[in-house]
Amino acid sequence: MENALETAKTAKATENLPLIISVDDHTVEPSTVWQDRLPKKYLDTGPRVVRAPLKEMTFLGGRFKPVMGEPGDDGPIGDWWIYEDLHRPLTRLDTAVGFSRDEIKLEVITYEQMRPGSFDVPSRLADMDVNHVQSAVCFPTFPRFCGQTFTEAADHELGLLCVRAYNDWMVEEWCGPQARGRLIPLTLIPLWDAELAAAEVRRNAARGVRAVAFSEIPPHLGLPSVHTDDWDPFLAACDETGTVVAMHIGSSSRMPSTSADAPPAVGSTITFANCCFSMVDWLMSGKFERFPNLKVMYAEGQIGWIPYILERADVVWEENRGWGGVADKVHRPPSELFADHVYGCFFDDAFGLRNLDSIGVGNVLYETDYPHSDSTWPKSREVGEAQMGHLAPDVVERIVRGNAIELLGLTPDGLWSPR
Repeated sequence: MENALETAKTAKATENLPLIISVDDHTVEPSTVWQDRLPKKYLDTGPRVVRAPLKEMTFLGGRFKPVMGEPGDDGPIGDWWIYEDLHRPLTRLDTAVGFSRDEIKLEVITYEQMRPGSFDVPSRLADMDVNHVQSAVCFPTFPRFCGQTFTEAADHELGLLCVRAYNDWMVEEWCGPQARGRLIPLTLIPLWDAELAAAEVRRNAARGVRAVAFSEIPPHLGLPSVHTDDWDPFLAACDETGTVVAMHIGSSSRMPSTSADAPPAVGSTITFANCCFSMVDWLMSGKFERFPNLKVMYAEGQIGWIPYILERADVVWEENRGWGGVADKVHRPPSELFADHVYGCFFDDAFGLRNLDSIGVGNVLYETDYPHSDSTWPKSREVGEAQMGHLAPDVVERIVRGNAIELLGLTPDGLWSPR
């Protein structure tokens, strides 16, 4: 963010940046989400929060490894999600806004040490007001970015109940009356069963949900790739209901890195890489021709890398499709498929905005990443003004809110309305 703000001092800013619709923020689930909704017999095995010491915690080579201590052990005290054999702490990286960069470290925290906007709706709306944000889509924290926590668990009967409980909380409470249409629901699916996933998409679409989380690279989760037919029931449901497939960096439970001992800074620099690999998968899969209404978006992937990948994909398709295994299923240049089906999302990408013509004005969405450490909060307006100052007002309006309104089926005023 510092680089972006430095640019803000010299760049020509737009005079009136429209109110932002952020397509990638995050919620930290209150401790009662599952305890309030699961059948009584599952309360001791379903997700619940305990307070306990931290024994050790590392984040190397793209892998996050926390170890919970026993009661009475030395070590910092934090709140931990417990679910089956999983022990997952809340960390400062989950909710970093409001702290100086030097204070943001890999450490365990409690709910009391969070900014309340992380989990409380009125506080979130107040923080959105500070940041010139009208509406926001929020990805999960404990379930992880596409619900892989429930996919990796042993009991899928319980996992399905957990997915549905989360979705009910998301629609009825997080995006409920208190939110006044300003929080836009993003739901989960049971990734282990495409038919159940399709049913969950339709269940939520019936109440106005237009976005569902999915994994950027499903094989990393031990699931089929998008080159198979296994996902077709799920994709058909999304195609029929106009539900956007939203993929966040890290939604394959594996952040990009280079070596087992690479520091987190390496992975943080190349976070876009999984999005890059994933997008090529989709463009070469034939799915966009089989499901013509399907739309996908890449949260927190930035956009500056897109022009080269589209150029290269078109060359490969034109010159190598005969032996490349795609001639029988990809009948249009990948760049054309991208224009009709794919959205890149960014919060700080001056380079990408300078090359917007090579990406497409209609294929770009804005985000703030609240409350994570990369977030531009509370300066998202200033960053946007600095980096979009060279663009025409109508282009800025489309990037900052217009494209999101159209994609997510919001009201003309940029609000979500349940059915």
